[in-house]
Amino acid sequence: MIDIQTFMLALGVGNIAFALLMAGYMRGADNSPALGWWMWGRLSIGLAQLCWWVAPQFEPGLVEALSACVWLAGVALEVGANCLFFGFRRWRQSLYLFTLPGWVAIGYAVATGASRLQLTELISFIIALFVFGAAVVLLRPRKAPLLQRLIGINNILFALAIWTWLGLEGGNPGTTVSPVKDVAYLASYLLMIVNGFGFLLLCKQKDDALMRSLATVDSLTGMLNRRAFFERADSARLLALRLRKPITLLMLDIDHFKQLNDGYGHACGDRALQAFADTARGVLREHDVIGRLGGEEFALVLPGTALEGALEAAERLRIAVAEAPVLDCAPGYRMTVSIGVVTIGVGEELTAALARADHALYAAKTGGRNRVELGAPMLRRA
Repeated sequence: MIDIQTFMLALGVGNIAFALLMAGYMRGADNSPALGWWMWGRLSIGLAQLCWWVAPQFEPGLVEALSACVWLAGVALEVGANCLFFGFRRWRQSLYLFTLPGWVAIGYAVATGASRLQLTELISFIIALFVFGAAVVLLRPRKAPLLQRLIGINNILFALAIWTWLGLEGGNPGTTVSPVKDVAYLASYLLMIVNGFGFLLLCKQKDDALMRSLATVDSLTGMLNRRAFFERADSARLLALRLRKPITLLMLDIDHFKQLNDGYGHACGDRALQAFADTARGVLREHDVIGRLGGEEFALVLPGTALEGALEAAERLRIAVAEAPVLDCAPGYRMTVSIGVVTIGVGEELTAALARADHALYAAKTGGRNRVELGAPMLRRA
């Protein structure tokens, strides 16, 4: 049977070691701010547990009160880390409103001469409430990832384990710990430590997703960058070839973009690119593949779309761009786009189709701009 004092010592040392390990992991890296909150919360909990362990050597009630308040603050930091991670707004005020009454309850218990066991029960009950609140935060999104749901369920199990221990203790007051209570208490804090690893994995998962995004997405427009576009477009071409489905390719260029940059500045040009990207996303289908090849030039692949449908889609996009609101940074500029359209032939390489679409785009621009031009068909080998 585990002695609670020894158990507190083991938990305190383990949590502090965990926090120091995370500090080393975060050093010199661009980590999520939520991970820092979680690290400080875990350190606070570990220090509080060590204080609780040494409390019997000092003035009765004083060190217990201090460690209980620090412990509660550490748990509040962990809940705050979850809120920060998921980008909730105005969560700090709610956290303060829940933390302050907890501190007041701890102060009142100490002032009225509560025993060490009663203070243990009080802080355990408050912590269980906080962790249950964290579970609500984690399980709130309907489409939460599996890892997030597992951590939320783990939090609920932790709260239930604490409340089970409190129920057993309430039915058998005293300082001794029955095997059932021992298991409940041990399980609750092991679950809490496991949640720490889970939160770390959540942060790593988010960082990995950000790195993948930086490697594939154009930071200005939010569209695929050149390399990612070629990969996705070629995958769509090969799939269309296997399924014997049509696939079309469009080359797009914003008209008079150089004059916009020269006349109103590059910041205004950037806003024009973003406005075009937003307009295109509002017109295109979810499975269409669009990317920024460089400057004001874009490419678009329409899987499962024959030439007639591609011309209609190109015309819808051209009209939508022409009807987009005038940029406030360039009052005299009306954004338009020229488009070249081709069908990717059976067995034709993507680069060859792009060359034909680029010729069609050139024809659209020399033909007056703000128009859609059909490209020449693929040359058949003799």
